[in-house]
Amino acid sequence: MKKIYSTLLFGFLSLASVSLVSCEDYLDKEADSNVSEEEAFRNFTNFQGFIEEMYNCIPDKMKCNWCPSWNWGDDEIFNPAADNKMTNQVDLGNFRAWSTTGNWLYKSGSDPTATYHPYSDGNAKFKHSLWPHAWYCIRKANIGLENLSKLTEATEEQKKLIEGQLYFFRAWWHFELMQYFGGLPYIDEVLSPSEVLRNPRLKYQECADKAGADFRKAADLLCIDWDKTNVGQNTLTKNQLRINKIMALGYLGKNYLWAASPLMEHGAQIGGGMTYSYNEEYASKAADAFGELIKLVEEGQTQYALAEFNYEDIYNHKKNSSAKTCFTDNFYTTGQNWLMPGTCEAIFRGPSEDFNGTNWNTSKVFGPKINSLVEHDNVIHQPTANYVNFYGMANGLPLDDPASGFDPEYPFKDRDPRFYHDIIFDGFKYVNGSMSEVDEPLRYTSLYTGGAMRSIANGSRTGYFIQKLIPHTANKYDGTYNWSGALHANLSYMRLADIYLMYAESCAASGGANTSSRVYSLSALKAINTVRERVGAGEVGASYAADRNKFIDEVRRERAVELSFEGFRFNDLQRWLLLTEYPYNVKMSHEFSRMENDDFFTTDGNDPRNARVANLKEEIIRKRIFGTKHYWFPLLDDDIYLYQDFPQNPGW
Repeated sequence: MKKIYSTLLFGFLSLASVSLVSCEDYLDKEADSNVSEEEAFRNFTNFQGFIEEMYNCIPDKMKCNWCPSWNWGDDEIFNPAADNKMTNQVDLGNFRAWSTTGNWLYKSGSDPTATYHPYSDGNAKFKHSLWPHAWYCIRKANIGLENLSKLTEATEEQKKLIEGQLYFFRAWWHFELMQYFGGLPYIDEVLSPSEVLRNPRLKYQECADKAGADFRKAADLLCIDWDKTNVGQNTLTKNQLRINKIMALGYLGKNYLWAASPLMEHGAQIGGGMTYSYNEEYASKAADAFGELIKLVEEGQTQYALAEFNYEDIYNHKKNSSAKTCFTDNFYTTGQNWLMPGTCEAIFRGPSEDFNGTNWNTSKVFGPKINSLVEHDNVIHQPTANYVNFYGMANGLPLDDPASGFDPEYPFKDRDPRFYHDIIFDGFKYVNGSMSEVDEPLRYTSLYTGGAMRSIANGSRTGYFIQKLIPHTANKYDGTYNWSGALHANLSYMRLADIYLMYAESCAASGGANTSSRVYSLSALKAINTVRERVGAGEVGASYAADRNKFIDEVRRERAVELSFEGFRFNDLQRWLLLTEYPYNVKMSHEFSRMENDDFFTTDGNDPRNARVANLKEEIIRKRIFGTKHYWFPLLDDDIYLYQDFPQNPGW
């Protein structure tokens, strides 16, 4: 049976044959790297090898399946060919599908007895998933902590780095599970196979306290940059993924912000009446952790910074020659020898060893399938129209603000600059290269009602496509998804812009826009405006800054835009107690007619953002009928029969 029991008690690798990795070859297992139990923890090299398997267990959300699914909020809808994927199953309220649809949360192998194995092969992206790997890695972290005294051949620096990584990973794997399943047993010891399991499920905030203590220990032990340590000299310039102080502080803050959030403070409920009610003590703890991190960044003590949003051609993601870094590189890279995305902004990422996996699955599920314009499976990630509405105006105001200047006859004009980077809209030049005569009419997107690209089966059912994570040139004519394009896509689990926005939320939760943390004077208002200034969007309007709840709404809207399609939206709606509430429980399309003829779009110099439309309206494609039980995923049925103190989540 699929049980965590065997994972927690026995593990899958005996210490007599622990697979260890030389720190000189990060995350790559050497053929002769098996060592005896006596040698496993004696020196830094062996102990670090024991730890590095946990890095490799981190799931790659974008490349875990041929047609991956990771956006489960109000942000995306799939076409009917993907009805069996998790995105659609969430829409139907079938949250049990998390364990059957082959997503990053749970991947089972063909051999049921091997379900919980971590599959150390770095290219086994289809076999890495959160639920089984979390329990495995928690046990590994506890084994490591229990054996710290055996680390006798190591410097003080080496000992701290080993201990800090172990505390971080024990907390991180627990926290990732908690976001979906709520409070769980917090396993902080090596469980004995001779004893019956009695570890009770804790309340969410009780779990958060334990995770917070581990993250704090990790932050105090770890360095900021491994490249600047004696240990790191052995792997110089190859240390970007190694756990450090900034990662620990980021997750310390996130852990406390989640504990402060309305769901964790008040429990699952419908109506949305408690959505602005946070636990102020936890919110202040979160603000302090984020403040400590941002202070280090802004004082120049770290290797992290916001990537530049500086484009010569925003539609083709071509940066200006003066730009040293590029916002797009947070999500994908091309023509850079398969460089892992993330640039200077990515704080925490898992390994992405099979970079070419981008070409085989992720790169081919974002564009139109008409005439196989984008080849491969007939599955399309599409942004919902209601989510696109979160992209406000260039002046910083939301679309529904009377002072925003939004004109429904020119709905694509003067929008937040990120709209033009992230969203493909009507009249967009989709193909740049030479096309066959029969396909030439598909060069420019026809996303108006009745247009050639509005087919439910193989076009956009919402009126938009996404190109934030995969460029529109990933098509059969421009060929960016061919080997020659060196396309590598990857999602960071945490990046610096997210830190600024979580800081703004945690400060605002306990005071409002002008509130700052106890350790750094940056205000919540300045934090959110820092993110907007980076892209050239207007600052938060004065009327929003003056009202705590309206300001929190703006922080939430900013999260929707800045972090769009990166996998955060479901958990945000969940913790804000908005998952069940209108308009967050609907998925809509934009219906409209063109007022320009085709010549407008095909004439050089005409920008599709300036096109005029008529009869713009929203239509509901799907309404999600959720109850309080949908605020948490159900546990596996086999697992809840393990022992009495491991009960199922309410309603399941």
